[in-house]
Amino acid sequence: MPDFRPVLFTAGILLIALSAAMLLPAAVDALRGDPDWQAFVWSAGITGAIGGALMLGYRQPETSLMSAREGFVLTVLAWLALCTASTLPFMLSKLSLSFTDAFFEAMSGLTTTGSTVVVGLDELSSGILLWRAMLHWIGGIGIIVMAVAILPILRVGGMQLFRMESSEKAEKVRPRVTQISSLLASVYVSLTALCAVALVLAGMGPFDAVCHAMSTIATGGFSNYDASIGHFDSRAIEWIIIVFMLIGGTTFVLLARAAQGDARALFRDEQIRWYIIYIGIFITALSLWQILVNDEPIREAVRSSAFNVVSLATTTGFASEDYQLWGSFAVGAVMALLFIGGCTGSTSGGIKVFRFCVLGSVAHRQILHLIHPHRTLPPTYNRKPIADEVVRSVLSFFAFYIGAYAVLSVALTALGLDLVTSLSGAAQALGNVGPGLGPIIGPAGNYVPLPDAAKWLLSFAMLLGRLELLTVVVLFSATFWRG
Repeated sequence: MPDFRPVLFTAGILLIALSAAMLLPAAVDALRGDPDWQAFVWSAGITGAIGGALMLGYRQPETSLMSAREGFVLTVLAWLALCTASTLPFMLSKLSLSFTDAFFEAMSGLTTTGSTVVVGLDELSSGILLWRAMLHWIGGIGIIVMAVAILPILRVGGMQLFRMESSEKAEKVRPRVTQISSLLASVYVSLTALCAVALVLAGMGPFDAVCHAMSTIATGGFSNYDASIGHFDSRAIEWIIIVFMLIGGTTFVLLARAAQGDARALFRDEQIRWYIIYIGIFITALSLWQILVNDEPIREAVRSSAFNVVSLATTTGFASEDYQLWGSFAVGAVMALLFIGGCTGSTSGGIKVFRFCVLGSVAHRQILHLIHPHRTLPPTYNRKPIADEVVRSVLSFFAFYIGAYAVLSVALTALGLDLVTSLSGAAQALGNVGPGLGPIIGPAGNYVPLPDAAKWLLSFAMLLGRLELLTVVVLFSATFWRG
């Protein structure tokens, strides 16, 4: 029988850390004379009390290692616990969201999805705006650590391949996972600070710069304004955010190596090369469409195409304008971008480029095998053979992803949503993108009009996509609980 005491103890630690984080927006509101500071103090007290009770109730005399089964439970429980606690400021503040809307907003924040049910962002208190950005930022670093330290061990979705790239002795950034995690965190903090400074120099106010830097590096997409980045109408700000969104969608282990002086590691990685190539192709195609079909000036076409393609490709979800007005080709390109995503070990969502690399290698080897049936041609990644276990895991992930997308799409239509909203809503939630397509959830809309059942379904889809599907699906297996 599995021992879940370490799981609950760890969940308690995370809740206490979250309660401490709530004091920062409380301080900001208090300094600005906004009474919402009390909502954050109460939220911090409730969250800290529950976390402390879990720590004291499930503390063990000596440290014990968790099994893989306990690791699955901890991964899902941690996200659910943090998300549930994160709803408190949204409900207790002047915003007064219902539990359904608060849970949707918190889940969207922590999974760095960026879908929102909040309107009138321009009028919200500074504390709530900062809290939304912090949810992205906290979730982003959690995603990176999960990808490096947890999912490879759980062998989810081919992530053991990423473990091979980041944890083998010959490929290590540093000897132990804890050291790797601390180095990744320092890179994450440094990039956030650098982005904020760049945005201030480009003309953005300091508070807005900090919030948008958190959202950008976490590839989240929450903005302080209903018009998103379009509110600023600034070329400099958009190009700065483009650069940092691209960085946020890059493997942070490789960024850590670059920070240690091995910049060539970025260019040697097959995933990074294809990441840059596919984004470049989409930017070029949409720029040409804008120039040739919509008669846009070249400079404006490139800027708008680059910003929105990078935003969708990295699953950030910022918008500078309504790209649905560009025409049918643009809508089709956006739909494709909702699935692909960024790199493994980044803050971005989606299927991830490395899985397409593995799938492409498998398909290529299969074609060669048909031509030369007696040759042994194992699929490769970064010029290294890929283990059969990894191939099976990646193919299983694709199968579950397609199946989950189909089920979610049909379920959303059953709730009364139109086909475009259902198809794009399911895709963006699984990919943790943010905006979908159509008049309701497109880049110019939000998720307020959706029925509560649809919000709960999309919240589950966000969690499913963020935890790489199989981490959640395995918990529904009777065999898992029987052991």
